Amino acid sequence: MSIRTVITGTGRYLPPKVVSNFDLEKIMNTTDDWIVQRSGIRTRRYAEDGVGSMTLGLEAAKAALEDARCAPADIDFIVAATLSPDHYFPGIGVEIQAALGCGPIGALDVRAQCSGFIYALSVADQFIRAGTYKKILVVASEVQSHNLDYSDAGRDMAVLFGDGAGAVVCEPSTDGSGHALLSTHLFGDGRFSKILSLDVPSSKKNPTYTPEIFDQKLYYPRMDGKRVFINAVERMPEAVRTALTANGLTIDDVRWLIPHQANDRISLMVAQNLKIPVEKVVRNIEKYGNTTAASIPIALDETVKAGLLKADDIVILTAFGSGFTWASAALRW
Repeated sequence: MSIRTVITGTGRYLPPKVVSNFDLEKIMNTTDDWIVQRSGIRTRRYAEDGVGSMTLGLEAAKAALEDARCAPADIDFIVAATLSPDHYFPGIGVEIQAALGCGPIGALDVRAQCSGFIYALSVADQFIRAGTYKKILVVASEVQSHNLDYSDAGRDMAVLFGDGAGAVVCEPSTDGSGHALLSTHLFGDGRFSKILSLDVPSSKKNPTYTPEIFDQKLYYPRMDGKRVFINAVERMPEAVRTALTANGLTIDDVRWLIPHQANDRISLMVAQNLKIPVEKVVRNIEKYGNTTAASIPIALDETVKAGLLKADDIVILTAFGSGFTWASAALRW
């Protein structure tokens, strides 16, 4: 039998600081009602000053390793997904590798923004199917809260994001047992790259930092929310259908759909487009906000730990984000 990738452990970590919509009311001109109606978000988690995405990712990785009954020394490759690394370079993959004490194994960072976890999972899947590595740690971690514009000018975007991390351990299976990754499907369209982007730091600017960067607040991310919304509710269902077709499945076969938690209105419209009962859609954005690449593994781990996944359940993951990038993955639990 051919090699198939299975997920042997899942983990998540959310920083302890809870920030409610009422907390944001105190620093910008917004309201709890306005935020809930437009996004479904009531609270989110913020990392403390001095804590970056590597630290959150490390804690999620430890949880996944424990769940997989796997020691750091057993891991032979790491794939990390983040758009918010601790440094411009290096990435967080090697820092997690060092902090775990894995030894001099390879560590690869993936930059696919909100689609980053599925992209990273796809990389791990290819390495395992090829027989290159036996135990791969996939980590997605984000700290967005430290670089958002909390003035009235940036409120539409600032209220959406939270911090967090999720991780999985991937291993090979040759006997068909285990929580199998059936397929992954990756897409992108760079024509829309400026619709959701962060322009600075940039290798195009010489020098990188100039007075205009600070005067114009170019160091904050920018988004055309309406255009992102329109594309997300179209592309994610397309990606889900691609995954279903590739595996000879229909939407009725799906036990759980886990979409990227970008906006609850997007999740509901994706469900409507796919004609899947909303009760089958995992939605936790109310508690955590948009945790970017980390949202899917956080939601997956919550679903697993709540005992909601049974043997042979079909789970579909889908994401959409900056780039534009979008993706899907099919799992048989």
